[in-house]
Amino acid sequence: MERRIRLLGDPGLYEISEEVKKEELEELKPVFMDMFDCIRGIRRDYGFGRAIAAPQIGVKKRLICILTDKPYVIINPSLEMIGDEMMELLDDCMSFPGLLVRVRRWRHCILRYRDEYWQEQTMHMDDDMSELIQHEYDHLDGILATMRAVDHKSFVMKQ
Repeated sequence: MERRIRLLGDPGLYEISEEVKKEELEELKPVFMDMFDCIRGIRRDYGFGRAIAAPQIGVKKRLICILTDKPYVIINPSLEMIGDEMMELLDDCMSFPGLLVRVRRWRHCILRYRDEYWQEQTMHMDDDMSELIQHEYDHLDGILATMRAVDHKSFVMKQ
């Protein structure tokens, strides 16, 4: 089911999410499907979208879904930034689909998480995937790309 995505200014986007407990896994499976449906809906309506964090649909859990080469369910992620190489880019977000924000992100990171089967996973992420997971991870801590803007001139409206 395609749920309503919370938009910039919604107080729920600024709250810190709670860790998922193993015993909650079964009841969260429909949420995973809803999150993938939201990604597909944003792609249909706006032409972008690879991932979504649970708080964006009002679920205050440390849960991210990514839809790239295959679907990924990321539960209770932790990030380790590698090196000191940063990149600057225009970031978009499903919670403000008409706006781009210039931000700085680490070029490389290691993602550790549990998958939908509660198995521990590790992924080394570079460049656009590193940026993507940092963006989604921020949502779990109530941080939006607008809060990471390089400066006050870092906002661009999409055409």
